[in-house]
Amino acid sequence: MDQKVNSTSQLSQIINISRQVARENQHDVLELLAILRTLESLHREIREQYFQDALPNNRHGLYSLLIEIEENGGWPYIDRLKIQSLLANLPPEEELT
Repeated sequence: MDQKVNSTSQLSQIINISRQVARENQHDVLELLAILRTLESLHREIREQYFQDALPNNRHGLYSLLIEIEENGGWPYIDRLKIQSLLANLPPEEELT
């Protein structure tokens, strides 16, 4: 139980630091992009180096994991903006000329 409390506390610190860095760079699109790329890279690293090795190797364990995923928010996924979302922020073409 002590390990769980420590890990929860550490995750809270990571969240708070990440928010602070994003807030400090809220008007710098390149810094924000770098933050998102870093988080995506970290996500991939954790998945490939730790998560996959920790997956259950029996049906009961896999079933328990799937139930936990289903009940507590689904599979972690890092969403990417679509080009249309970026273009929505541009002024109409006639204003560009």
